[in-house]
Amino acid sequence: MSVGEEQGCGNLPWTIYCDGSAMPNPGRMGIGAVITAPDGSRHTLSQATHTTGCNNEAELLALTLALRDLRERGATAVRAYSDNSILVEQLGAAGPEPVAPIVRLAALFDEARVLLGSFDDVRLQWIPRHRNGEADALARAALGFGPKPPARRTRKRR
Repeated sequence: MSVGEEQGCGNLPWTIYCDGSAMPNPGRMGIGAVITAPDGSRHTLSQATHTTGCNNEAELLALTLALRDLRERGATAVRAYSDNSILVEQLGAAGPEPVAPIVRLAALFDEARVLLGSFDDVRLQWIPRHRNGEADALARAALGFGPKPPARRTRKRR
């Protein structure tokens, strides 16, 4: 057994932050992902698709592209983060009520489930949009758009 295996490094998770954009919605789709290896090295994915679709489809394509990338790299554990609650709910994240499927995207969701199931340890979690800015910027850049401006904070009136 190697030192890395003794310390559990062999099963440390890779991290994915993924996002997709459709301009307009529905329209051209761009996908982006930030992938971090257990050793801290990072790489990014940013590409436009050759098809049109909605933002949910673009988000799902971003996740599946990142998962395929990790399969090729031999990853066994994944922590994936998305700001798309529909994607997270459809892929079976814990929730009190079952979520009705999006019929038009059923094949893509099935593909994502198969990919997720191919890892030994997977966690998919929703995050607020402001924590997913880099992946969003990559998805928008794939379509030739700059990053979204930061949300303006409004002060409550008393």
